[in-house]
Amino acid sequence: MTADCRYLQDLLHRDIPLTRAMQLRVASYRDHELRLAMPLAPNVNHTGSMFGGSLYSLSVLAGWGWLTLRLREAGIDDGHIVIKGGQIDYPLPVVDEAVAICAAPAEEDWKKFETLYRRRGRARLYLDIRILAASGETAVHLHGEYVLHR
Repeated sequence: MTADCRYLQDLLHRDIPLTRAMQLRVASYRDHELRLAMPLAPNVNHTGSMFGGSLYSLSVLAGWGWLTLRLREAGIDDGHIVIKGGQIDYPLPVVDEAVAICAAPAEEDWKKFETLYRRRGRARLYLDIRILAASGETAVHLHGEYVLHR
């Protein structure tokens, strides 16, 4: 596990106790792509698939975690990240380990976000998070609006 992954996993488990119960783990962070994973067993629902609330939490945390690590790289440590809103879709069930993938937004969007935050102390960024089914198709998609404020 890389130092960034260990930092984020320790932060999540310390500050958001639910992540321990979900058995969430930071799978990887490479090339500005974050992957968070959690097993089916502690997140199973009455039909034997992954509980929608767990999938939502994993998706939101993937965006929050991505932003946390990216801000750390940028040397920004004086802000608070919140999810303001988002649209989530569950087109397919998840019946095995769930892996949430948060890729970097367009570089132009990141630069605008960072500049605005440094100038005004508040900025918003839209992130897309996917969880894939075993087939490779998108099982869950979250389009989240994250806000950083001092």
